[in-house]
Amino acid sequence: MTRHPPWDHYRTFLAVLQEGSLSGAARHLGLKQPTVGRHIDALEKALGVPLFTRAQDGVTATDAAQELRPHAEHMATLADAIQRAASGPRDELHGTIRISASEVIGAEVLPPILTALRRAHPALTIELILSNRPDDLLRREADIAIRMFQPRQEALLAQRIGTIMFGLHAHKRYLEQYGTPAGLADLQRHTLIGFDRENEFIRSLSQKNPAFGRENFALRTDSDLAQLAAIRAGYGIGVCQIGLARRDRDLVHLMPKIVAVPLDTWVVMHEDLRHVRRCRVTFDALTKGLRDYIKLAGTTT
Repeated sequence: MTRHPPWDHYRTFLAVLQEGSLSGAARHLGLKQPTVGRHIDALEKALGVPLFTRAQDGVTATDAAQELRPHAEHMATLADAIQRAASGPRDELHGTIRISASEVIGAEVLPPILTALRRAHPALTIELILSNRPDDLLRREADIAIRMFQPRQEALLAQRIGTIMFGLHAHKRYLEQYGTPAGLADLQRHTLIGFDRENEFIRSLSQKNPAFGRENFALRTDSDLAQLAAIRAGYGIGVCQIGLARRDRDLVHLMPKIVAVPLDTWVVMHEDLRHVRRCRVTFDALTKGLRDYIKLAGTTT
């Protein structure tokens, strides 16, 4: 390879990987399908390896393409970060900030905080990522992240907000039909809502309470929002934030002295952004808003 392929060829390559076809990538990028095909052909020629095998129903990525995928994703992340950095001067309150948060925090807790921030600084644009996967701030996948664990990287500016408490909850309709469990042993005859794939939270819960093993869940989903919706619908008994459950008078907190799971909450950003005014103002607004939420929820700090 004597020259580097242009970035837009890698962007097209990533779109084909994500969409699974040239036509899907063309729709995603707003290009014509022949243009996508030319980008892929040129990239394969420049790199000297086949990237896709073509068929009538789409394309299949080769092993070489799969090896290149994380690098292309990193390039896309950096391109997005460059656009955000260029969206406004460092010392002015306008531009774009990308915030990463868990599903429940992003959907249930952040909206009023972000609304107040928007009213105070209408020139700010927020990109909100809802994911239970921690985005890598060092790789600039997000500018600011809300995390339920203490970050370890030295290059990150981290502010501990407090502790959010989780507990067992069920809707009144469910308890009226199936009864209220008095202890953990009673859960064996109840419908439990839980995770599909194990993570740090569920490991800590199942270690203390064997009833919360995956095999005991009648509904398994890794979506916190889906679990919360199932609890609200009366599907069964599940774990959710105590502060959120208190908003709904029909949700009953079960065995509060037996099942209580604390998770520390942190607002985190890369230390290089501390002097970017829009990032600093957003960081401070999230810190204050989340502390107010924890205080109103009655959890420990």
